Amino acid sequence: MTQTRAHLYITGRVQGVAFRYSTAHMAQDLGLAGWVRNLRDGRVEAQFQGPENDVNKAVQWCYKGPRFARVDSVDLRWLEPAADLVRFDITY
Repeated sequence: MTQTRAHLYITGRVQGVAFRYSTAHMAQDLGLAGWVRNLRDGRVEAQFQGPENDVNKAVQWCYKGPRFARVDSVDLRWLEPAADLVRFDITY
């Protein structure tokens, strides 16, 4: 099973709408490693690592986000898997 890692910056109404919590819940349900955090400029930053198919599901979810979010854009970069990513966390 091919492992991959995605790094995203999500722009829009993505803070104050449970975006981090919902992202963490979704990623944990998929069994992914990585993290999600709010940025001072109002964006959300996230990394997902795991089986390619599951990472793709997480990335696609970020284009919509949770119920009250409005995603305007997603800046996506694909990276090599990192050995230090073993679980999914909300970081600050």
